[in-house]
Amino acid sequence: MSSQNTIKPTESELEILQILWEKGNCTVREVHEILTQHKEAGYTTTLKIMQLMHEKGLVKRDTSSKTHIYSALASQQKTQEHLVSKLIDNAFSGSAARLVMQALGNHTSSKDEIEAIKKYLNDLDYK
Repeated sequence: MSSQNTIKPTESELEILQILWEKGNCTVREVHEILTQHKEAGYTTTLKIMQLMHEKGLVKRDTSSKTHIYSALASQQKTQEHLVSKLIDNAFSGSAARLVMQALGNHTSSKDEIEAIKKYLNDLDYK
């Protein structure tokens, strides 16, 4: 998707993208069933959001069979990079350090997560 860098998915679109990134190709029914495990959502709302996502170029739709199959066009890595950059710029005045400190201060991380963060920071020191 060439315009991906300029498209910021809405919160609902991001929830659907996360399902598609994790599960791969899905029908609207499959996406809807996963969504309703965490929140209330109408099937027609899920369908409409996915149709809009197709129009925006966030997902592709295979219409070769009776049941349409959707898959993500938006790259998980690029979408996350874009959203984090916007968050750092808008909420933390461009300071990645302030974002990290806020995230670590407000969220309980597992021992494995802390070790992974330490390893990442140590690796940055050697670059």
